Amino acid sequence: MRNLNPRSEPVDMIGISAPLRSCRIAALQGASCAAIQTLLNDFALRAARQGHKIAGVVELARDEAGGACGWRAVRDLSTGTVISISQNLGHGSTACNLDPSGLIEACAAVERAIAAGADLVILSKFGKVEAERGGLRDGFSAAIGAGLPILTAVSPAMTAAWQLFAGPLSQFIPADAGVVDTWWSDVRAGNCLPAYD
Repeated sequence: MRNLNPRSEPVDMIGISAPLRSCRIAALQGASCAAIQTLLNDFALRAARQGHKIAGVVELARDEAGGACGWRAVRDLSTGTVISISQNLGHGSTACNLDPSGLIEACAAVERAIAAGADLVILSKFGKVEAERGGLRDGFSAAIGAGLPILTAVSPAMTAAWQLFAGPLSQFIPADAGVVDTWWSDVRAGNCLPAYD
């Protein structure tokens, strides 16, 4: 039987010491949302410079405040296009200003990039909207359907929903550039558990 875990050192994943195994779907945890989005963006840029075709979106840091959820946008990793995912609900609104049409546009861009051919899909996060079958959920499904590796982020609050969605196809890894690079090396070398049986 082939050894699917070439490394034996333990890694603390969500407070549980376990051997690190590589799956083709990795979910980052252990840092702020802004830090994880920066890590995803920087990794996408490095991977693209190495000649890999990257599909997906990362959330951009926005300085201006606005609405209960703040102003948000994502950058399409295959084209560089910035897509607003916020809407103006008017002065004094306390409702979340997440824009469903912006999320649909972002997800469609991801699906187009996957259909055009990609080596890796990076999706900003699996959050509440995805858990409710919206947002980037179809992008996740398209990547899985195409048999592509996925790198994303999942907040601790969404862990149970993520596990219902991805189950044993995924693993949590620390939000650390070195760990992400090792995961990607393992995926490229085939030293990972098959994610799509």
